[in-house]
Amino acid sequence: MEILQSEIVRAELRAATLHASLTDVSMESMNFLNQIADTYPDAISFAAGRPYEGFYDVARLHAYLRTFCDHLRDERHMSETEVARALFQYGATKGIITDLVARGLAVDEGIEADPASVVVTVGCQEAMFLVLRALRADDSDALLAPIPAYVGLTGAALLADMPVLPVRTGDTGIDLDDLVAQVRRARAEGRRVRACYVTPDFANPAGVSLPLADRHRLLDIAATEDLLLLEDNAYGLLTDAAGRPPTLKALDRRQQVVYLGSFAKTAMPGARVGYVVADQRVTGVNGETSLLADELAKLKSMLTVNTAPIAQAVIGGKLLDHGCSLVAANRRETEVYQRNLRQVLDGLTRRLGHRPDLTWNAPTGGFFIVLSVPFTVDDDLLAHAARRYGVLFTPMHHFYGATGGFRQLRLSISTLTPDRIEEGLDRLAALLDERLNAGDGAGNGEPLSGGTS
Repeated sequence: MEILQSEIVRAELRAATLHASLTDVSMESMNFLNQIADTYPDAISFAAGRPYEGFYDVARLHAYLRTFCDHLRDERHMSETEVARALFQYGATKGIITDLVARGLAVDEGIEADPASVVVTVGCQEAMFLVLRALRADDSDALLAPIPAYVGLTGAALLADMPVLPVRTGDTGIDLDDLVAQVRRARAEGRRVRACYVTPDFANPAGVSLPLADRHRLLDIAATEDLLLLEDNAYGLLTDAAGRPPTLKALDRRQQVVYLGSFAKTAMPGARVGYVVADQRVTGVNGETSLLADELAKLKSMLTVNTAPIAQAVIGGKLLDHGCSLVAANRRETEVYQRNLRQVLDGLTRRLGHRPDLTWNAPTGGFFIVLSVPFTVDDDLLAHAARRYGVLFTPMHHFYGATGGFRQLRLSISTLTPDRIEEGLDRLAALLDERLNAGDGAGNGEPLSGGTS
């Protein structure tokens, strides 16, 4: 018997019955920004915080694999069968390059990490989720984070059902006085504040860096308030090494810092390899102890099983080819980022320096600059900028959970060549002139949502 399409009753799901994160505005940010970029592929993009692509070479992938296989044979004394198994099979949940990650941290950061405290993850995003999932025991638990915050952190917290309590960001990073105030306020309200997420070096999106004295004070606050610090260091190596302050983890003497690392910016995002250093001791119900890394590995074994061994091998080979130094591996890239950063800052001054109503910060490294304007910057304006002027940026409200940042935009300097930077800044300046001359809410014929930063 033929069944008509009109007679088929299809299953229907209601959003209200799905996980609450799916309806949160933060979860739409990445999709929207990618959609704009796909719709206007010829636009010059100051939006994406991606690594520079000018030095990509597919042949290097094969070379890195060979280097890593030689390492397995020569340093780990594996047979050919064992080498093949290491690449083709699932492998250890914690990863097969934990020793190389630890070596790299010692070389570049002065961090002495036991390989047993390292878990290699599917990008830093998984590392964030694993830590938050482990720390979230009941509904009273909460996380502190500076606002504006990296959307990946707020997204991971949503998935882990961990509320994020905002802390103000100042000109040089997290406001430490407000941090103390927020911890004590939260506890007075019955919350258990488990940790504070912080990016001390060239934070995404604000581009700010925490001075050395504030790093020491932050560690002291964490000890006094019994907080873990979740240190994210995706951009710290991409600057002049001589002027780079030590990471919080390098200064950590009390095992207060859980260190979140990524090879996306310093090696290749396509490998999707990150890691976490979690050397904190965990005491069990019967008095037995383990490392937090061991507990995270339990969660990972039920989430992604393990991080792809072939991807780890490529990253491991790159580390080995450069003496386990990502600073050495990224000398050419860092020169590009430093050149681009200076060019964008100089270009903004030449084009907009006479406008006292436009201001921007001046980071010394990383990928990002934040431009503040006297009019609303939202997704409608971004679409208008792409359509009429062929230029993209990131509205800062995406990093505030749509609760603020509506008079700021983020510029990423990482992917463009010098000539594209100049053309892109010309287009951006034309857009800003239009908005400043027309007044807020005019100039694109579309409604703009309100709000101030």
